[in-house]
Amino acid sequence: MAGLSSSCRRGFFAVGGVLALTAMPALAQTGFEVQSWPNGKTPPAMAGVDGSGQPVALASLKGQALLINFWASWCEPCREEMPSLVQRSQAHPGSVRVLAVNFKESAATVQRFKESTGLEIPVLRDPDGALARAWGIRVFPSTVLLGADGRVHSVVRGALDWNSEAATRLIAPLLSDAQAGVVPKPVLRRQP
Repeated sequence: MAGLSSSCRRGFFAVGGVLALTAMPALAQTGFEVQSWPNGKTPPAMAGVDGSGQPVALASLKGQALLINFWASWCEPCREEMPSLVQRSQAHPGSVRVLAVNFKESAATVQRFKESTGLEIPVLRDPDGALARAWGIRVFPSTVLLGADGRVHSVVRGALDWNSEAATRLIAPLLSDAQAGVVPKPVLRRQP
């Protein structure tokens, strides 16, 4: 732990202390909290840095619901949560996009993690932690939920099974009515 910054250690201990209970499957659903995005607060302009070192603008990702997951390979709850994020992404192709933003690890570490796990979602990097700070991320994993309109709805702090009913309830408002499978109510017309 000597190589971790103080903010990283705080996040690690917060995750370790609060979320250690989520290691047992029966308790996994209680290892998270949902925080509203403050009204009027502008989200950061970037979603992360891609594999070639280029910034990915948040504005370029509008048009589909977006889950931006902040994680690190040293974070056990992050690793446990990742398969359900991949499955959620695959369950809604074209309407829900998942981005995994790695917190302050080297490109080589991220690549080794991707290869060893077969990770099948886009991975961005936050090489110096500035993006996590801008989003207010202090606990890992944390996932920012944005609607198809680009508006931030909330931040999920802690591990969540993204295939659960709780996750479905969190994602439904992010989608347009057609994407969410909501059938419009019929319009009642008066007889002349």
